[in-house]
Amino acid sequence: MLLPTLNAALNLTAVTLLVLGVRAIRRGDESRHKRLMCSALGVSAAFLVSYVTHHLTSEPTRFQGEGVARGVYLAVLLSHTVLAACVPFMALRTAWLGWKDRRASHRKWARITYPIWLYVSVTGVLIYLVLYPFQDAVG
Repeated sequence: MLLPTLNAALNLTAVTLLVLGVRAIRRGDESRHKRLMCSALGVSAAFLVSYVTHHLTSEPTRFQGEGVARGVYLAVLLSHTVLAACVPFMALRTAWLGWKDRRASHRKWARITYPIWLYVSVTGVLIYLVLYPFQDAVG
């Protein structure tokens, strides 16, 4: 369970960096914003490597819940998975526009990328909690 726990910690770190990064730019601190968002990219890249490693080396963990709980879990998992496949491309595009100082395009992309990236990171932590600590406590 080492890699799933690491993955959740990386997702939680990404959430923190994303929120602080947006807060920094809203306060006009562009330098801090850049550092935080580049850190969020790095943490998310580390997550991706760890996630792929885990899934290449471990059996899948199945959700044991039933009924409504199972339906809610599967809906969250589906939305998380579909959006997670988009985040790397969206985040890199948004960052590239920022690095190229194409501010108007960067802002347009960021308005879409940020909530999706945040949702994927938060739901990643929630999925971990449901599959591991909570499921272990109930099971």
